[in-house]
Amino acid sequence: MGFAFSLAKAQTTVNGTILSGGVSRSYILYVPAVYTSSQPAPLVFNFHGYGSNNSQQNFYADFKPIADTANFILVLPQGLTSGGYAGWNNFGAVSSAAADINFVSDLIDTLSKRYNINSNRIYSTGFSNGGFMSYDLACFMSTRFAAIASVSGSMVASHLSACNPSHPMPVMEIHGTIDSTVSYTGVGGTIACTHIDSLVKHWVNFNNCNPTPVFTPVPNISTTDNCTAEHYVYSGSNVCTTVELFKVIGGDHTWPGASYLLPGKNTNEDFNACKEIWRFFSGCSLSTGINNIIRTPEVEVYPNPFSDNSTVRITNRTAVNYELNIFNVYGQEVQAPVDRVPEGFQIHRGNLNAGIYFLKIKSGLDEKTLKLIAE
Repeated sequence: MGFAFSLAKAQTTVNGTILSGGVSRSYILYVPAVYTSSQPAPLVFNFHGYGSNNSQQNFYADFKPIADTANFILVLPQGLTSGGYAGWNNFGAVSSAAADINFVSDLIDTLSKRYNINSNRIYSTGFSNGGFMSYDLACFMSTRFAAIASVSGSMVASHLSACNPSHPMPVMEIHGTIDSTVSYTGVGGTIACTHIDSLVKHWVNFNNCNPTPVFTPVPNISTTDNCTAEHYVYSGSNVCTTVELFKVIGGDHTWPGASYLLPGKNTNEDFNACKEIWRFFSGCSLSTGINNIIRTPEVEVYPNPFSDNSTVRITNRTAVNYELNIFNVYGQEVQAPVDRVPEGFQIHRGNLNAGIYFLKIKSGLDEKTLKLIAE
């Protein structure tokens, strides 16, 4: 008698932690059953809103069924808790967002060591405060993200004025006109922010898109959701410069197409935000958006030569987070105590022998190599 065995690979959900900036940070990772290490997979970040958590976001804005067929890895970071509420630091000074942005960078690095991540196809989306976080990544870590989408999110004025991506950034905004938390007009909500039309115009101008959009009314499939939707597409020179807006007329602070309807809030059921976001993401890659241009940050090292400590100062940042690696003259990576400081890094002599070393400063495709001499 013969036996036939069928080995079916199951999807994997991981509740993980990493150390970032000396703080333990947690995340949920979803790896679909179709993933194989022989094929680079896209990575999609999905950020929860203020006062929520990544478990709730995983249920509310559920990308897992799409990941199962589209074969992308899904990661849901957890924000830190302050004043009793978990969230992302996107409402104050730009510098206050650095810890969260560094966490995202460290998480990408960690996951890329464990899985075959397609570094040209990393995307970010999020709800409310998570949408603000996605915009910050577009602005201050553009060399690692190919496109972003925000649902019921926006940007505060200080972050918008400091925003300077290194390449055209595909952006999708989905927003309800009666959102009382993140107001469509930017006033009257919980936090003062940019008018959504002005925000879209900013990205249209930055990406050099056609200022006249292609307008399509979304079919009013559900007549009981108390809202309708309009779709605006601002085309660019290629699909990786496009800006899209879903304007939900009568829509509230909600995620369209969510399986759970927030009580007393109008949730649009005419389209599914998760499906539209992945449709938008799937056509974009980082290499297309930046045309493979490598930018060089201005970096100085002092003192050099050094005896005890040396500071690496990055003066024209095109990203918030940079990595520093130290190599000897044989091209072998060596270890020395390194601290992140506001201007860049501080290198401590540690166990470095006297001699010549090379520093590689890198963020995405931004990179520079400098000589360092230890006395």
